[in-house]
Amino acid sequence: QVQLVESGGGLVQGGDSLRLSCAASGRTFSNYHMGWFRQAPGKEREFVAAMSWNSGTTYYEDSVKGRFTISRDNAKNTVYLRMDSLKTEDTAVYYCAAKYGSLPVPPSGARQYNIWGQGTQVTVSS
Repeated sequence: QVQLVESGGGLVQGGDSLRLSCAASGRTFSNYHMGWFRQAPGKEREFVAAMSWNSGTTYYEDSVKGRFTISRDNAKNTVYLRMDSLKTEDTAVYYCAAKYGSLPVPPSGARQYNIWGQGTQVTVSS
């Protein structure tokens, strides 16, 4: 089974960029579709982006389209979330998640994912 560990979070100013990484253990990482979610204080966990196992398909939540980019390197067992033009409303704990099997359309439901990382905090100041 895959285990996930996120990194790369931090405190930045509005307009800055960050790249989050999610390192997966296990030899079957390439079999999993990967997603990023976030949860702000007092709010439900929300979908951010997802990518199919072969990088052929990507999905983004509307508010991050054009600013965030999901990518993966199956040789390194890692999925990334590049975040540009950060806004204060992007402040949240960011989680990566893995889903084995078919990729639902859209892949935006947290319950669709089987495995979760522990999260990494992103704070954007004004």
